[in-house]
Amino acid sequence: MANNPPYKKKTTTTKLNKTADQRKSAMERIVSMARSNNDSRAEGYREKSLKIHPHVCAKCGRAFTQDNLTELTVHHKDHNHDNNPEDGSNWENLCIYCHDNEHSRYTEFLATKKNTLEKEEEPDAATYNPFANLNKLLNK
Repeated sequence: MANNPPYKKKTTTTKLNKTADQRKSAMERIVSMARSNNDSRAEGYREKSLKIHPHVCAKCGRAFTQDNLTELTVHHKDHNHDNNPEDGSNWENLCIYCHDNEHSRYTEFLATKKNTLEKEEEPDAATYNPFANLNKLLNK
């Protein structure tokens, strides 16, 4: 018999089957990217708004500390996320609940406005007058 080297199982790398070194390397890349993006995030409108405005919800008045500051969001008053003036005049800090409520109200407003515009003609005004015969009834 020929002297064959022992059979080595071919290692395949999939998302589920990575070696410990590959997982560690991937984690280090993710952490490195997160740290390098920290400066660019600090330049974002959320960080600017948190520096300008108090850490209080503009709708319900709930105050926030460093522990729960992630629950305070920045709302664009005109609903245009590209409108980010440096003075913060288009931003207001809202808690996640008030922010969700504000967007729900805006969505309903747009839906109502759209339905109004789609109507071909307004319905006639009501013509029934419940007090038409009141004078006759009072004079009996």
